[in-house]
This record gives sequence, C-alpha cells and structure tokens, in this order.
Amino acid sequence: MAASLAAQPVLVLDQTKEPPSWAVAERRLLEAASDGVQAFFDRFVDARGYLKCVERWGGNDGADDAMENFGGWTLLYALGGRDSVLNLYKRAWEGHIRQYTQARAPGIEMAEHGMYWREFVTSFDWEHTGEALAAFHLYGLAAPGDPLYRARTTRFADFYTGDDPDADNYDRDLKIIKSLHNGSRGSKISPATEMDWGGLPVDGAPERLTRYSTASNIRGDHPLNLCATALGFNAFALTGEQRYRDWAVEYARAWRDRVAENGGNIPTNIGLDGTIGGEWRGKWYGGVFGWNFWPQSDGRNYFIRGPRIAFGIGVMLTGDPGFVEPLRRQVANLYAAKRTEGGRVLLPRKHGDDGFYGYTPGQHLDVQRDVYLFTFDRSDLEGLADDPWIRYLDGDNPDYPTQALQADLSAIRARLDAMRNDDSIDYERPSDYTQRFNPAVTNSLLELVLGANPPGRAGNILHARLFYYDPARKRPGLPDQVAALVDAITPSSVRVHLMNLDPIRARSLVVQAGAYGEHRFTDVRAGDASVRVGGDRFDVLLEPGAGGTLEIGMALFANQPAFRGLP
Repeated sequence: MAASLAAQPVLVLDQTKEPPSWAVAERRLLEAASDGVQAFFDRFVDARGYLKCVERWGGNDGADDAMENFGGWTLLYALGGRDSVLNLYKRAWEGHIRQYTQARAPGIEMAEHGMYWREFVTSFDWEHTGEALAAFHLYGLAAPGDPLYRARTTRFADFYTGDDPDADNYDRDLKIIKSLHNGSRGSKISPATEMDWGGLPVDGAPERLTRYSTASNIRGDHPLNLCATALGFNAFALTGEQRYRDWAVEYARAWRDRVAENGGNIPTNIGLDGTIGGEWRGKWYGGVFGWNFWPQSDGRNYFIRGPRIAFGIGVMLTGDPGFVEPLRRQVANLYAAKRTEGGRVLLPRKHGDDGFYGYTPGQHLDVQRDVYLFTFDRSDLEGLADDPWIRYLDGDNPDYPTQALQADLSAIRARLDAMRNDDSIDYERPSDYTQRFNPAVTNSLLELVLGANPPGRAGNILHARLFYYDPARKRPGLPDQVAALVDAITPSSVRVHLMNLDPIRARSLVVQAGAYGEHRFTDVRAGDASVRVGGDRFDVLLEPGAGGTLEIGMALFANQPAFRGLP
C-alpha cells in the first residue's frame, strides 16, 4: 500500500491473491440479478413501460403493488449491477406514473379522476404508499443529479411539510398527519368505505371488500405515516434546504415524545386534537392497522414499520442516539411479555383491552438489528443470538458470506425458473402477481458489501457503513470484477476486504463513509502501513488480481447526509 498527495488519499493494493469463494459468488450474484432484471422486464412490461396487469385501486392489488415488482432495482444498480438495471427501472417508473394517472375507479372519491395526481397517489395509507416508493427513495443513490428526481422528491415532500396548499396533510401546530389516508389530494377525514379500501367489486371475490368492513375510521395520525419522513430526508439530501430536515426531525421527535408518554409502547392512533387514542375512545392501541385491528389475523397492525424508518432518519440527521430509544423500549416491552413454548421465544403482536396477545415467533429482527448497530449495546442482542449476519460480524459463523450469497443466487434462479414456466395471460393478472418473480435479490450484498442492514420493502432509506463509486465509469457501485466484504463493525471502525478478480486490468475504486457521506473516515490501515483521511472518501487502486484488507477508523454521523455522486 502507498499513499499520494492527491485531494483524496489513494491506497494501492498490489498483493496478488487467489480469488476467494465469496468474491466469485458476489460477482456471479450481481450478474445473475442484472440478467434477471432484463428477462423480467421483457416478460412483464410493455413498450410503453406499463406493467401488464389489471389496473385496480386499493389495498388488494393497487398501484403500490405495481411498483413493488421493481423493488430492489435501484439498490442493485447502486451496488454495481449493470447500467441496464437503472435504465429499465426508469422506464417502469415513468410508465407506471402514466398508467395509474390514467387509471380510474368510478364512484371512489380519491380514484374516480385518476389513481395518481401530480404523479403521486391521491390519498391512501403508508403501508402501501411506502412500498410503492421503496425503490424510488433509493434512486438518489443511483442518479443524484437527475433534475426530474429532484423536482419530484421536493414536490412529494411538500405534500407533508405543510407547504403545499393543495395537499392538506400536516397539522403544524399539533405535529400530526391528519388521517391514515393521505397523499397528493390531502388527508381523507371522512369515513372510508369498503371500496375506498378495496377498490371496485370483483366478481367471485367478495372478500376483497368485506375484509375492510371494520376499517372505516381513518381519522387522526398513525405510526405508518412516519414513513413519509423518507421524503423529507431525501429532499434535504438532494437540496440541502433546512426546512426539509427540520420537518422530518420535528415529526419524528413528536412521535418519540408520544412513545415515551405512552410507557414505551407505540400508539396506533393520535386524535385530531393531538391526544393519544383520541379517535378511538382514548385507547392507545386502537385504530385501523392498530394493535388490536383485524382480529382474523396476527398481523396487519404495523405499529413499528414507520417508527423504524423515522427514528433511524432522526439519528442520521441529528446524530442523537436518543432517537433509538423508542424502538429499544418497544422491543423491551414485548420481551417483558414474552412466552416460551417448545424452546421457542414467542412475542405478542397485538394488544387489546386485556393486554398483549397474538403470540408468534421471529418478530422485529430488522428493528433489533438497527438498534444494536446504532448503539452497540450488548444488552440489545436479545433475540439476535441466532442471527447469522450478527454472529458473523461478532467473529462467529465464518461460512456465512458464501452461504448467504449462494442462497440469494439460488433464489434468483428459482424465481426465473418459475417465471419461465408461468402461463398467466397478459393484462389479466393482478398487479401484485408478478412480484414473486422479481430477481433483484440484494440482502446479502447489502450486508456484506456495504455493512448495511437491508432497508426492507416499506420505503426506508439506507443505513450503511460504506458505499462505493466507480471513477472509470463515473457511477456508483463496485467496478466490474471488484468485490468487497465487510466482516467487522465497531462503533468507531469497519474492516473490509477488497478483491480485483481481473488478472489483467487494474481497477480504481472510491470508498465513501456511508451511503450519504454521513460518516467521516479518520484513518485507513493495511498491514503495517497507515494513511490519515480526515474526510468522507478515499481512493483505492487495485492492481490486477490483487486484494487486501483495510482497517478503517471512522466517526459516525459526523456529516450532514447528502446524495453526493461523483464530481
């Protein structure tokens, strides 16, 4: 390793190595997923960019499900997938906007003049809206200079900051979003009909509507609405305008205070007067998608989906670990009420007049990972003792990288095999039908390449220790034939192994401190050599067939996050 006096420190790795199995698997996974994206697009998207499906309104198979088909595509590109992945995503995104702006559901208040208005859903819940925007939120990592993305993101964010007079969603005084149904036409306060929820009737499927028979009262705020903070975050990361940051922090902080006031349990209804449970007879656990909603199912209460996103954004924007506390307290409350059956720990999913109920295993591991990776408090490891990635980062489970990458590669192959054997008829499918074939499988890549807990499909931002750019192609992601493996993370450091599989050509790589440059590197060590960084980036030159291990010191959340791109 050697250093130069360039604007960014340059590290040279010149020790030739036999390509490790994880590096080969990583590159195969990127290629297979990129191939699969092309095959998926060719099969299920028409020349206009429209998904081949029946266009319907509502929570069964609506516009959100259409874009869920393309979940992970922007992340795949940002990790190092082919250029075609991003190009195909853009065609699908633009196509779906036209498709669902034109689609109408006569007789349904928020959909009879178009399911989208101003390129956004007119008014619906953030379980669905967040899923529709999951890939869009991360597009800024892929193409931060796209002026259309900037215009859309700021417009969408203003639907929720209170700065758009045509979208009456946010009460600035009480710091609430006024209804579970909200969007470009504002919050719907009046009772929601079964068709407002489920769309127009479908012959032979009455349950599409009757499942929403108890879901009429959508008044007041709900923790799902916290998913909207991702729009404020992205608008700030794109523009640097303080008002977007201030709104996201304000709204997240208001909910943090409500959780504290409620003994660490996340309330699922805030009344239009700002009181906990105000639209549900004072019951903090009431509300549609509340703790005791949907009695025929153990799920569908979504109390932690929005808080995971918003409180993580709070940490990112302020560096204040206090934003983690509501998540920690909620998980602790659930473990305090746990049961053990047959050697398995069961946690409650629901709460009613008689307390917690609805016990099931394996909940909230993504949230627990977040809490631990923000704090590194060993007491937060309850429930994560058997998590294979956390065990790997702890120095255990050494085979995890190859096993995880191979498992994801097998998942892609299985999905593409199923797609080839599918005989469904174009334009007779519901919009959610083809999600099962989506080949953009990225979880193991996010963990191992970036040191990131996968953001999930709810519309989150990306919390990562590292991010990469290819200076030769002036784009994000690992350069062709380069692989990276993060195998240790501490509060002040990260260790990554880099490998150039090309035996003939050198490769250059820019390493960034976090997906948004939100961290700061202090120094980098390779063997006995050390280079001081003192910034959010450094360069690496990988000689042909060479690799090495970098021990990187870093200060977390030392910078304001931004979509940085390359100069």
